[in-house]
Amino acid sequence: MRNVPPGIHPIRGVMGLCHLLVDERGQAVLLDTGLVGEPWLIRWKLHRLGLGPRDLKAILLTHGHLDHAGNLAWAKRWSGARIYAHPAEQAHIDGTFPYTGAAVRCGKLERAGRRILRVGQPARIDVGLADGDELPWWGGLRVVHLPGHTLGHCGFYSARHDLLFSGDLFASYFFNVHLPPRILNAAPAMIPASLEKAQRLNPRLIVPQHYDVLDGALHRTRLDGLCEKLARRGGKAGAYPL
Repeated sequence: MRNVPPGIHPIRGVMGLCHLLVDERGQAVLLDTGLVGEPWLIRWKLHRLGLGPRDLKAILLTHGHLDHAGNLAWAKRWSGARIYAHPAEQAHIDGTFPYTGAAVRCGKLERAGRRILRVGQPARIDVGLADGDELPWWGGLRVVHLPGHTLGHCGFYSARHDLLFSGDLFASYFFNVHLPPRILNAAPAMIPASLEKAQRLNPRLIVPQHYDVLDGALHRTRLDGLCEKLARRGGKAGAYPL
């Protein structure tokens, strides 16, 4: 890990990462819950930190796709923590979102995942989030609504660390820095504005939910490069071909 503050504990699953955020008082929040296999890793990580399920104070959800919310019901049952997410994500959590266009394939993939992996049990959002909401954990986290991937897709910004958890705004790997594939985006026309919003926020560090190494400065640089490349392809600033 490089260029990240203390208290970020990544948990790598088969499709991406979720993160435990632990403050100086030993209070933890879980940022996304992964797809399959993460529960034992979450328990093990908390145990290694000398913490238990009651130390988990909240479950924060960037969005309701199955690879982020597959263990949501388990995490709520196990810890008793409340779920915080944008209200528009409840249909994704429930598996009832009416995908259209290319994203119809996303709905089919998620239905197959629920049936085969037996994940994604129903779970109700306890606290609905809106852009600008301030949350008290990890020194303070501000909700940043970044729609496009889903209608309620949100990031979480730490002013204390000048760090944005950007969810699935982009994926950051050394071999391919990219927007989410077209079939996974419920409202792709909204992605350009969300990219610009993240750049206007201008965080020093960025941590996405799909990446190779945990390096906040590296992912910030990669996002800038991706936006520059997309703008060139679009012929003018802000014109992103999606």
